[in-house]
Amino acid sequence: MALSSSISSSLCKPSSQNAHSPDYNSNKIFNSRCGPFSSLHQFPICKMGYGCQWGRRKSSSTPLISASLMDVSLDKSKEKVQLPKGDIWSVHKFGGTCVGTSERIKNVAEIIVGDDSERKLVVVSAMSKVTDMMYDLIYKAQSRDDSYLSAVDDVLEKHILTAHDLLDGDDLDIFSSRLHHDINEIKEMLRAIYIAGHATELFSDIIVGHGELWSAQMLSSVIRKKGIDCQWMDTRDVLIVNPTSANQVDPDFVESEMRLKKWFSQSPSKTIVATGFIASTPQNIPTTLKRDGSDFSAAIMGALFRAGQVTIWTDVDGVYSADPKKVADAVILNKLSYQEAWEMSYFGANVLHPRTIIPVMQYDIPIVIRNISNLSAPGTMICRPSIDENEGSQHLDSPVKGFATIDNVALVNVEGTGMAGVPGTASAIFSAVKDVGANVIMISQASSEHSVCFAVPEKEVEAVAGALQSRFRQALDAGRLSQVAVVPNCSILATVGQKMASTPGVSASLFSALAKANVNIRAIAQGCSEYNITVVVKREDCIRALKAVHSRFYLSRTTIAMGIVGPGLIGGTLLDQLRDQAAVLKEDFNIDLRVMGITGSNTMLLSDSGIDLSRWRELLKEEGEVADMQKFINRVHGNHFIPNTVLVDCTADSNVASHYYEWLRKGIHVITPNKKANSGPLDQYLKLRALQRESYTHYFYEATVGAGLPIISTLRGLLETGDKILRIEGIFSGTLSYIFNNFKGTRSFSEVVSEAKQAGYTEPDPRDDLSGTDVARKVIILARESGLKLELSDTPVQSLVPEPLRAAASAEEFMQQLPQYDKDMAKQLQDAEDAGEVLRYVGVVDVINQKGLVELRRYKKDHPFAQLSGSDNIIAFTTARYKNQPLIVRGPGAGAQVTAGGIFSDVLRLASYLGAPS
Repeated sequence: MALSSSISSSLCKPSSQNAHSPDYNSNKIFNSRCGPFSSLHQFPICKMGYGCQWGRRKSSSTPLISASLMDVSLDKSKEKVQLPKGDIWSVHKFGGTCVGTSERIKNVAEIIVGDDSERKLVVVSAMSKVTDMMYDLIYKAQSRDDSYLSAVDDVLEKHILTAHDLLDGDDLDIFSSRLHHDINEIKEMLRAIYIAGHATELFSDIIVGHGELWSAQMLSSVIRKKGIDCQWMDTRDVLIVNPTSANQVDPDFVESEMRLKKWFSQSPSKTIVATGFIASTPQNIPTTLKRDGSDFSAAIMGALFRAGQVTIWTDVDGVYSADPKKVADAVILNKLSYQEAWEMSYFGANVLHPRTIIPVMQYDIPIVIRNISNLSAPGTMICRPSIDENEGSQHLDSPVKGFATIDNVALVNVEGTGMAGVPGTASAIFSAVKDVGANVIMISQASSEHSVCFAVPEKEVEAVAGALQSRFRQALDAGRLSQVAVVPNCSILATVGQKMASTPGVSASLFSALAKANVNIRAIAQGCSEYNITVVVKREDCIRALKAVHSRFYLSRTTIAMGIVGPGLIGGTLLDQLRDQAAVLKEDFNIDLRVMGITGSNTMLLSDSGIDLSRWRELLKEEGEVADMQKFINRVHGNHFIPNTVLVDCTADSNVASHYYEWLRKGIHVITPNKKANSGPLDQYLKLRALQRESYTHYFYEATVGAGLPIISTLRGLLETGDKILRIEGIFSGTLSYIFNNFKGTRSFSEVVSEAKQAGYTEPDPRDDLSGTDVARKVIILARESGLKLELSDTPVQSLVPEPLRAAASAEEFMQQLPQYDKDMAKQLQDAEDAGEVLRYVGVVDVINQKGLVELRRYKKDHPFAQLSGSDNIIAFTTARYKNQPLIVRGPGAGAQVTAGGIFSDVLRLASYLGAPS
């Protein structure tokens, strides 16, 4: 440790006489300042150029062994060259992956040569992984791990191989000589660290900064080979920064600008390749710009040159509206304001570090994020919005630009009645947080001052809670504070957009989208600028929340995970309709319906990304597994990348219907033609509807009455607009409609029933239709929708099944014996015809008398019910508004296509409620 301190001390105190000398004379510097290290043969580390010499490097054409820092006191006898500034300069920044190989460095050179700007400044990072390799060297050396020596050789080999691919002749010789000398000096520094068992910040900064120096030299040589006048700049000669207590640095623009002018007067060039990441302190001590330092370097240089534009080259096409790993439909944003980029980057979006934006904002210099692998993509421009964008915008753009998330955070809630109105409480809270070095990400406080809630990284919450418990121990014991509570396993979701400030309803839309996705909000924060609305949610809900809000603001498709229960006639037809319409829904309506599971009574098919509906029957047979309803639900609803789930029950099974309450409680939407839930026990129905009304989970069942006809929606529309239902009367069975439309003249009743069965209008056992139970269930559903609290058993039903045949062993036996009872039905038909009437099997909801009934009735031939044909249904609503002439709904009321179409319509209605454009 003492050795390390001595080295650091000697490095930090260059003599005033020699610190700025243009001559390459490290012996002179260290003979006067190295103290115990004055013997250069004993400690050759003191000879290193990068770390110990702050003299100005000579021209790049001179075969120097090392680059050095700028001579602040330049020879005044040299001719002064004025530094041109302004839009003539374009600044480019290339990260480590962009210069990660010799081929990529060549590609970068091509981009620079192809830029038609009058003057260009290029900021480069170290080659990919090199900075990490350098930090690893330091870690191994201070851990006294001898493998640091072989690791240094790996660094050398990487750059030697790259240089041989790129350079030749004198350029290769010069670079190789510098590289070997630098590596030897790095080894000496690492040896000192190895002995001391500790690395000072100075030593670390010197060592890790070499990667940028090497990449800048190689790139500048490649550009010169293409006939372009190009100099490389060691930015430690120019960029002066002041370290802060927050492990960051503040640029000294005045001093940096002065040094840039002096540098340029010695090395004027129209193309400059500058090192990113590294800089110097006002005392000429090498340092770094810390996290995202190369981007920061580019922004600072852009400001110093007053450049027309700063382009940050990356491996993505621009800034996304959300993390594309979490939201597959995230879109590239064409433009962001400085404030929007600032907000999104603060909350974890892969944009830029917030401080990168600061230097360019002062001079309104736009930053463009572009993809080095896709030059045709225009990228994302970050700039100051124009006046019309801020005020008189007639655009239809979403007021929200994007979303960002931070995972692994915890909420800390300090609350108590003793906090209200007490000055200094918040100061004391955050002073305690500061003392443990924790970072507060967001703060939320109620106006009552009863509590203060804030979010910190989860790894820091234990220390924060301990510090607060200690700081407020007396207040907690006295009851002035009730608790210091920690809520772990949270994530932060930030919604960003400059236009949110002038657009009413953004918050309402945001919170509505989260509620509809069944996401609970733990805390909310919003500044008065309204550029950002931040919410805290459970970590497990984060992706679902992100998908839901992203979809709500039209930035992506409304995606719904679907589970189909019952792939029989109705369910199979629905799946085929979904298959045929999927592409149109995606492209024209921004709706993505993904069937994640199909289950029958014996077999189920599951998928994590969506079943190929063109082959669903084949896949169900080949890849199906034993049906397990709980596993089915968990898989369909368990995909956090899809915010909304709907289960479509296409069965007539009361056992499946019994699960609806549980599904709705889990936040799963339910759509069904199954009548069993809505016509079952009244208490269960009321419980189900109460849950549906209290939550944002939807329960749609239009197809339970009238297949695809809008019966339920019409009834609801009447009630919601204040109309009063007096009576509902209708032919609700397509099967019985067909039978009685064709039961006329000399035809027997059994003959018509047999014809309907053969045509597929009846159930396999026609008694299920003739019993009237199905019609009675529809009557109960409509009665309950109208506000009547009726049980199925309360409704008288006239069965058309002769009493003796109700116990027939099979459908075949029933059909064989049915002709024996034709006489009774023939007499009823004849009596009706003699009176100029027809027979119709109807259901009636008598709201005034609060009852329902199902029976065979006679109607005059001019009555609307007598005008039916085929299997049409007809329903007449008699209301306070439609008292003299009932409101009629008529159309096909049976058949797989129309029933599946009714279900499909409910699915699309759900998508609209969840945010799809209507």
